[in-house]
Amino acid sequence: MLKLAAPLVITQLCWVGMMTTDAAMVGRLGATALAGVSLAQVLYFTIFVVCFGFIMATAGLAAQAYGARRPRQVRRVIRQGLWIAILLSVPSCLVLFLTADILTWLRQPADATAAAGLYAQTLLYSLPFAIAFNVLRNFVSALNRPMVALWVMATALPINALLDYALIFGNFGLPRLELYGAGIATSIVNALMFALLAAICLWRRPFRRYNIFGRFWVPDWQVFREILRVGGPIAGLELLEAGFFITAALLMGLIGTLAIAAHQIAIQVPFVTFMIPMGLQQAATVRVGHAAGRRDARGAYRAGWVAIAMTFVFMAAMSVLILLVPEQLVRVFLDPATPNGPEVLALAVSFLLYAALFQVFDGIQAVAAGALRGLNDTKMPMWIALLSFWAIGFASSITLAFGFCLGGIGLWIGFVLGLVVASILLTWRFGLLGRQRYLPDMLPQDLPPAK
Repeated sequence: MLKLAAPLVITQLCWVGMMTTDAAMVGRLGATALAGVSLAQVLYFTIFVVCFGFIMATAGLAAQAYGARRPRQVRRVIRQGLWIAILLSVPSCLVLFLTADILTWLRQPADATAAAGLYAQTLLYSLPFAIAFNVLRNFVSALNRPMVALWVMATALPINALLDYALIFGNFGLPRLELYGAGIATSIVNALMFALLAAICLWRRPFRRYNIFGRFWVPDWQVFREILRVGGPIAGLELLEAGFFITAALLMGLIGTLAIAAHQIAIQVPFVTFMIPMGLQQAATVRVGHAAGRRDARGAYRAGWVAIAMTFVFMAAMSVLILLVPEQLVRVFLDPATPNGPEVLALAVSFLLYAALFQVFDGIQAVAAGALRGLNDTKMPMWIALLSFWAIGFASSITLAFGFCLGGIGLWIGFVLGLVVASILLTWRFGLLGRQRYLPDMLPQDLPPAK
């Protein structure tokens, strides 16, 4: 598990490192700019997780095909995953183009909405490349070569920081573009990452033997439908989970601009630590999928439980760290000397205390869901997410924040309740299937000849 998960974890940390760099640099422009970026990223992230959910089906399906020693089926899964990435990108970019109008309709603060619209005008171009990059990352991970994606992300991290520094603040002789420049930097970096990983898949062993771009325009509707069948509930689960947090960010907008800025900072810290469970989630999907392809039920469930146990140990340690130095962590993202800096700092520290509570359960539920994806079990986790995040978590957040007048603190308490329930139910589901020795059906091996 460590051999596969470590590169995936570091890759996730590089990805969040780019987002953290964006937030830290934009935070130097003031609370309004930070709130605007927060709102724009809320909409961007909502769209991204839906697209990501669909293409995440390629990870489990490709891993199962690789475990069953069916290289042609691996190729078909990745090709059709790229098809779906392209089809999803077009309407997604159109929605991002309307960011300012959508946020105005959602009654967000006018100053933050204007900043969000400016940022989204250039950020939207990064989306197609980000989705397609993750399809290719699933491909190399399914082949037990996650280091490839890691090196690509590690190369992109300093480039992103330099572009942010140059375009946001007008350094190296470039114009000062502020939020507009932040979106340009993100789009350039995502395009470079996709191009580099695609070149590696085309020309480097062992990837080139799969010829994933050969006769790319030839459809394979059987695999296309299977990706949608498995990926649809994953997208639903991701939307329910992300929508839970995203709606809370929008509700923060009803409280005020300072509350949005504090929330953005406080959520960024557990978001960084959450990248370790995200890497373990992907490793669990691949390792469970490999064992399922070999028809090894014992190995599949052992892999899942190992990933869950590792997640619990790490996230518990991170909770202790947050409780020990909350103010120092907030100062990474905020200069207290900026206007309203002290008020935002104090509010963000209070939010972080609840983040320390929920992140253990957040990590466990994410990895349990990843293990279930390796078994193509995606519908039940989606219903569990609906119950946990919305029927329990969101209802609690609204009641506590506005009914009991707890404001932002009430919203964060709702986070904790929703994630506790989700982690319990998803681990129960994985244990139930383990006792039944359940393994998913494989795609038929006698597919039409490759074109």
